[in-house]
This record gives sequence, structure tokens and C-alpha cells, in this order.
Amino acid sequence: MSFQRVKQPKLADVIQEQLESMILEGSLLPGQKLPPERELAVQFDVSRPSLREAIQKLEAKGLVTRRQGGGTFVNENLQSSLSDPLFELMLAKPESQFDLLEFRHALEGISAYYAALRGTDADFERIKQSFEAIISCNDSMQSDQIEAIFEFFLAIAEASHNLVISHLVNAMAPLLKQSIERNYRILTSKPDVARQVNEDRESIMNAIISGNPIQARNASHHHLAYIEETLLQLGAEDTRNQRMLRRLQQNLK
Repeated sequence: MSFQRVKQPKLADVIQEQLESMILEGSLLPGQKLPPERELAVQFDVSRPSLREAIQKLEAKGLVTRRQGGGTFVNENLQSSLSDPLFELMLAKPESQFDLLEFRHALEGISAYYAALRGTDADFERIKQSFEAIISCNDSMQSDQIEAIFEFFLAIAEASHNLVISHLVNAMAPLLKQSIERNYRILTSKPDVARQVNEDRESIMNAIISGNPIQARNASHHHLAYIEETLLQLGAEDTRNQRMLRRLQQNLK
């Protein structure tokens, strides 16, 4: 019987893998500056040449950028691929808001499910605080409300402890915020609707914190279905009002 020689991994590759894991899990964020090489070498307990080689490999992959005399930074464009001009063009189409709502059914439903299944006490506290921020922003600027609502669903996505979900939500942040903003302008024109939407969010939060994944997913689906139905209803009302206005204008001629 012959045995193959066990190869020891190259030290630079080990460092590279650890830094990649930190970027993937969010310990190192896009745009964040890495500590100086001397400090990193001490933290990893490695030689500076090995560390430098690992950083060069990360740079070749486009994960970090180095600025002359300024240090090494995580590439700030890592999550920009889902906000390109094609998506901007899609959002300009009125029907795209419903396409995005359908997509959010899947994304937010599965996020709520796994957040209830895997969330920690720290996750639940963040979700609770983000929900309270939405309520406290009721009399604030619209931009503050949009940010608060997005933070609520981002907190749920990251509580799922699924790297694909959390990175997808972060990558789609511009699109999701535009969707929230467009819906917000319409829904807040009706006080009863705005109140119901907040009650739905509270139901999602309570189901997650109570550790009931199925109830959390169903509450998320109910929330988005209500938004979709309300938008369709308000759109139909607007169409009827425009038609009535045209008839009145014709009668006045």
C-alpha cells in the first residue's frame, strides 16, 4: 500500500483564506481599511512577506485595493453589481414594482424563517430596536423612514445567518430602498394602511423573536401580499378618478 505525501498548506494561502472569510461574513466591510501590515502580521503571528503575498492575491481577485501611502482597503464596489443601469431602467417601468414585490416575497419570507430558526438574542434585540426606530420615525423626514424600514429587513436578513441572503440584501440595497420609497409614498397617503403595515411588521418581529419560523414566514408573506393588494387597489382608484376628471372636463367644454 502506498501513501501520498501530505502537503502542508502555504502560509500565505492560509492567511488569504482567513481574510476572505472575514470579508464574506462581514467582519471586514466594503470600503473598510485593513490594519497596517506590521499590525496584521502580529495579529496573525506570521511574517510580513507571507502577509504581503496573501494581500497581493486578494488584490488580484479584486477583493482589496491598495492606495499608495494610504493603506489597503476592502473593495468598496463588492456589492455594486446589482445596482447597474439595467436595474435602474427596470425600476423606471411601473410594472417592475410588482416584479420586485414578488421577488421580496421569496427573499424576505426565507429571511424571516431562518431568523426565527437561528437568530440569537443579540439579533432579536437589533430587530426590535430597528422596528422601534420605524415607529419613532413616523414624524421624521421620509428619507429617515426609508432607512429605518430597510434596516429592519436587513436586521432580519442578517439574523438568518445565511451568508448568501445577507450579501444579496446588501447588494440589492439601492433597489430595495427604491421599492420601499415608491411604496411608502403611496401607502402613507392612507392612515389606516400605514397603521396596518406597521402592525404587519410587528407580527413578523414577534414571530421571529418567539422562535416560530413558519409563523414568521407566513407573516412576511401576509405583509407583502397586503402591500401588493393595496397598491393595486389604490392604482385602480386613481385610474377611476382620472377617468371621472376627464369626463367632467369634457362636459365643461
